[in-house]
Amino acid sequence: MEDEYFEDALYETPEKDQQKIDPQLLEAEITALNDLIALAESMRIDSKADTLLKALGAGFKEMKKIGARRKAVIFTESRRTQEYLARLLQKNGYDEKIVLFNGGNNDPLSREIYSNWAERNRHSGRLSGSRSIDMRSALVEFFRDQADIMIATEAAAEGINLQFCSLIINYDLPWNPQRIEQRIGRCHRYGQQHDVVVINFLNRLNETDCRVYELLDKKFHLFNGVFGASDEILGVLDSGVDFERRIHRIYRECRHPDQIEMAFAELQQEMEEVIESKMNDTRRILLEHFDRDVHTRLKVNLDETREMLDHIGARFWELSKYVLADIADFHERNLQFDLHRSPSPEIKTGPYRLVSKTPDVSGDFLYRLTHPLGEYVINAGKQNTPRTAQVYFDISNHPVKITPISKLRGRSGWMMLKRLVIESFESEEYLVLAGVSDKDKPLDQELCEKFFLLRGAVGKAVEIPQEICDRLDAAIKEQVENHIKQSTELNNNYFIRECEKLDRWADDVVVNVEKELHAIKKQIRSVGMQARLTQAPMEQHRLQVELQSLEKEKKQLRERLFDVEDDIMRKRDALIEKMEKRMKHEHRVETLFALRWTVI
Repeated sequence: MEDEYFEDALYETPEKDQQKIDPQLLEAEITALNDLIALAESMRIDSKADTLLKALGAGFKEMKKIGARRKAVIFTESRRTQEYLARLLQKNGYDEKIVLFNGGNNDPLSREIYSNWAERNRHSGRLSGSRSIDMRSALVEFFRDQADIMIATEAAAEGINLQFCSLIINYDLPWNPQRIEQRIGRCHRYGQQHDVVVINFLNRLNETDCRVYELLDKKFHLFNGVFGASDEILGVLDSGVDFERRIHRIYRECRHPDQIEMAFAELQQEMEEVIESKMNDTRRILLEHFDRDVHTRLKVNLDETREMLDHIGARFWELSKYVLADIADFHERNLQFDLHRSPSPEIKTGPYRLVSKTPDVSGDFLYRLTHPLGEYVINAGKQNTPRTAQVYFDISNHPVKITPISKLRGRSGWMMLKRLVIESFESEEYLVLAGVSDKDKPLDQELCEKFFLLRGAVGKAVEIPQEICDRLDAAIKEQVENHIKQSTELNNNYFIRECEKLDRWADDVVVNVEKELHAIKKQIRSVGMQARLTQAPMEQHRLQVELQSLEKEKKQLRERLFDVEDDIMRKRDALIEKMEKRMKHEHRVETLFALRWTVI
């Protein structure tokens, strides 16, 4: 009871404020609200949705004329609107031609699309192991191959490629220019064969909406030209959040056209000054720090450049050639190979390609680390225990100059590789290398790793001297201690970040529920006052029924607030338990190999 009394005291309007309420003004306000409700309920035609149907029809007609594919992506700001548009389009001739894209994708159609896609690609190597990533791939492919329309929330504005679609409809136009540019960038990208048409929905009777659109179109050039807004202008906005916040303030505070015009004029002037200042600063920095030849030196002729593998991909390719040498034919130029004999039942024979950007060939398998064949190669490499032997590293015939190794040509020394495994909340693995030359010069890990970029030849078996072994062990021990220290710091930072995230989430949830509780109490006071002023029995009965319903809702909100607080406690307990596991550091070090190196 004490908690309940305190909560009521926190939100109740002071008695002196209650005395200022004018019953006639209150009655007039209630009448106006009821009129608005009646007006909203009387509307039978959604002119915006009707315009969408017309826009789609006209857009698809024009796309057919120019030979573009019948594809359109509709962006909206909320899932509720997304679901409404899906129902609308399904009733108007687009049934079974629609796919939804949002942050959850838990609707039945999306789950079915994902299930079918996963089954088709079970042996192709395209499954990444992440459901969210694979879900995005499945939905995009369904849109490309079967659907005509993708209705998307902001989740589709980044990270997907829709260059096969050339019609974008901003059903809800965001105020942040960078979000609009990101939307357009999904279709207007490399591989697009047609002009991308952008249709923006705009309420021309709303002065503020028109001024926002004018800024986006005239100042940022988002909807005209070949590339839209330039990076140098969008870069001034940082994330664009402050610009969006300013627009929101104008919507909230300005009520008359002259106020709106003045606010936007002030905003535009500030933007022009900031953009000009930033661009001048950028030009000055470039002139001070770079000479005139920098741009020329940085140019890359894409026609003459072969696609390069990243660091891990290159090692993976070399290991694959070694492990599969007897059962596959490798084509170095195209980074492809033909597997003639399967090393295990679940691995299919046939053509494999390493890089996904190479042209798709029917029947090819995408070869990656997570593919069963890739996992087989990795495991085979781990099980290979090399003997301590002489290894000759060839720098003379290496196509790319590696200066640190070139300086060691003609010299010899020793090298050792160990594996460090740190067990805490998650298992961490590190490869630790140490080396030394015959002139007693130590080689750090970075230099040792460069040796393995070269071709090598294995010579006779050798035995590492104990003195050298002790020196390499000491160097590796120092690296192991550094890794453990870094792991501890990372875990501590992780715990701090998670605590901060939990606190922010808890504040947001509690504040939202408290706001709802405050609003319902305010509504109860208003209805109660109407009940005290009303003399008509029927109206009195209606108000009492409404009060009863509001009181039940208030009770449910209080219970929900307690549930939220319990949920916060459970999450905090889980976080503490997780951190306790992370604090229990155990590690082990195992020797993988030692070798006698010579650079030739």
